[in-house]
Amino acid sequence: MNILIIEDEYELLNSMTSYLKTEGYHTECASSFASALEKFELYQYDCVIVDITLPDGNGLNLIQHLKSHNDSAGVIIVSARNSIDDKIKGLDIGADDYLAKPFNLSELNARIKSIIRRRCFEGCNEYRFNEICVSLESRRFFIHEQELVLTRKEYDLLLFFLMSQNRVLSKEVIVEHLWGDMMGLSSDSFDFIYTHIANLRKKMLDLGGCDYIKTVYGIGYKFSDQ
Repeated sequence: MNILIIEDEYELLNSMTSYLKTEGYHTECASSFASALEKFELYQYDCVIVDITLPDGNGLNLIQHLKSHNDSAGVIIVSARNSIDDKIKGLDIGADDYLAKPFNLSELNARIKSIIRRRCFEGCNEYRFNEICVSLESRRFFIHEQELVLTRKEYDLLLFFLMSQNRVLSKEVIVEHLWGDMMGLSSDSFDFIYTHIANLRKKMLDLGGCDYIKTVYGIGYKFSDQ
């Protein structure tokens, strides 16, 4: 899961980043309105955590910008301004949830998981696709009820494919989803993709699964049983 945290309180930003990384998320940060806009233009996210009060703008305007571009990312507002007007406006313009500061990091994690379940997996903690089953709570995959042992990146890649069924995903989109701004687009980064997909295919086939990862030559990949 690729998450963007937009927060100008550095202590809170570092706490959220460290905690969510230990929970298995790939996290990126923006501490201003301008830097968040730049991130929106360059990358796609599964969930965006937005502080309303930023040094150079209003987080609600960021949400409006995000939603006006038909972005499917889930949005959680975090704010010290526990105002009913802010909550109503934020939810009206497309936010999924609102947390008043101070909040518990485990509660933030629970809200993120809830958004991802609602948006991608019909609200379920466990999701099945033919012989494949994923437990979102424990971050484990199974094929024919046997555990599919994956690295963190392989797990993220297979989950991304499941979330994007029947969509053609370019190699660039896959790199950005798995590594965000941690890795530039190059032949080396594409080599990482080829390696992860080859390993993932082999592990799935070894457990008797089907090869749902279709190569779309010259573009990327599509996850489909068609």
